[in-house]
Amino acid sequence: MKFENLKSASDKVFRRITGVKRTTFETMVRIVQEALVLKKAKGGRRNKLSVENMLLITLEYLREYRTYATIGMSYGLSESNAYQTIKWVENVLVKSPEFHLPGKKALLKSDNEFEVILIDVTESPIERPKKKQKQFYSGKKKRHSLKTQVVVNKKNKKIICLALANGRKHDFRIFKDSRTMINPTIQVVTDSGYQGIKKIHSHSKHPKKRSKKSPLTKQDKAQNKEISQARILNENVIGLIKRFKIISDRYRNRRKHFGLRCNLIAGIHNYEI
Repeated sequence: MKFENLKSASDKVFRRITGVKRTTFETMVRIVQEALVLKKAKGGRRNKLSVENMLLITLEYLREYRTYATIGMSYGLSESNAYQTIKWVENVLVKSPEFHLPGKKALLKSDNEFEVILIDVTESPIERPKKKQKQFYSGKKKRHSLKTQVVVNKKNKKIICLALANGRKHDFRIFKDSRTMINPTIQVVTDSGYQGIKKIHSHSKHPKKRSKKSPLTKQDKAQNKEISQARILNENVIGLIKRFKIISDRYRNRRKHFGLRCNLIAGIHNYEI
């Protein structure tokens, strides 16, 4: 759908189609327009698409995750031209300060705004790799995947930082390998997969696991329920970023570009809060 047909749509319909609010779209248009002026100052042919349609074709790709060929056909572009346009717009937006994440260094500051942070991991299925298949095979999901660790500020639902890993790697191992250092005053809430995190960060909470020899008491069950209620916020944030099908559907592109797209979508999520 071209921007000329979408211009008169309501704000609700606009977000359902593009995945972003109209105000966010206008900010993106300004960023892409400024970058395009600098690019054209060096020379080059005139673009077939307007700035709005260049941005719309990128958002459609992230939102619906159709092939470059089908999206290009909708806008009168070749497959290669659609690929080049989407790639350029993605690079422009991810470099913009408006869509930057605070980063893991923000967690170490003594004057930070974080009181409680939530850590969880989500999986995105990928096509079976030609090489090193075992490294990407998730025993939990029984498929090849990429894992993304999401650190969320409980107070404002904003994503602080991300860390990516192969599907085989355990959630707690991802946390340790990411070297996410956290200020001792910040409380960390995780799921039961992070057994042993208190040795790294003493101000942490996670559900207690039961065993045959030590079943859970009523107090343990009540505490687990309280932690689960706090953690549901992180699940909601992951659900919001997965409205972009490029994260939730089977990823077909080069794996090295997956992190860039995750950071861009997380930055869009933060901007709209």
